[in-house]
Amino acid sequence: MIVVRTVSDLRAALRPLRTGTVGLVPTMGALHEGHATLLRAARAADATVVMSLFVNPTQFDEQSDLAAYPRTEPGDLALAEAAGVDIVFAPDAAEMYPRGFVTTVSVSGIVAETLEGAERGRSHFDGVATVVTKLLLAALPDHAYFGAKDAQQVAVIRRLVADLGIPVELVVCPTSRDADGLARSSRNTRLSPDERARAVAIPATLEAIRLAVQRLRAPDGEPPGIPGVLGDDPFGALESWAVAGLETAGIHPEYVAFVDPVTFAAVHDVTQPVLVAIAARVGATRLIDNIVLGGA
Repeated sequence: MIVVRTVSDLRAALRPLRTGTVGLVPTMGALHEGHATLLRAARAADATVVMSLFVNPTQFDEQSDLAAYPRTEPGDLALAEAAGVDIVFAPDAAEMYPRGFVTTVSVSGIVAETLEGAERGRSHFDGVATVVTKLLLAALPDHAYFGAKDAQQVAVIRRLVADLGIPVELVVCPTSRDADGLARSSRNTRLSPDERARAVAIPATLEAIRLAVQRLRAPDGEPPGIPGVLGDDPFGALESWAVAGLETAGIHPEYVAFVDPVTFAAVHDVTQPVLVAIAARVGATRLIDNIVLGGA
């Protein structure tokens, strides 16, 4: 495994390897088993695996969040090598955003302006879209790997790849979870033992919603036992129930949303495909999670 710090060195390293497919796994470091699943998927499918390692400052809406983001490069490089990565691209901010840099890639519409876009501000997805575009153009991979936990980010990237005609196939891997169901995240290390125990209410709430929707969709299904779900606005009732349950568990929900998995427009018909997304704070730590339910 080699480590390169500049775009020119990355392209030079890749030039003789283009006879086979190239897979790119973009990361911001602080790697964990969730990242390892992406790296293993790339290793299984591609002749050459590139992992980027860059804490992108332009996608953080809170400077305190950027400052607190863990930087663990030695451990990250060890995990990458164990997973079979061939090239690590680890630039600094000056390489990615050199003096005079004034270009922003911005995806418009509901897909970028609701949920995370509303909570974190428009600049968040502008930062994501810009840095991912730069990474894709730097590596020119055949495949780029992302986790399903960041569903809205994936939807934004799908849109920009389609709109800009970037020749890459996006591979979305299932959310990696601990044994108790909590979605793996670099932010989980900030949770105290008590907060970690409370955080499992997030995946438990998603699972309860999944079962409730499954029952609602069954022709002669058993009523889910959640007040209001058999009325004119079952998702509204499920949202209210979920928010109350999370608050009872000592979690502060920012949103519980039921949206189209592609467009992120709100869904009201229980028979349609729906992405159920939760963003919540457990103590000072902000966590996101989601599940996708197919149509009836």
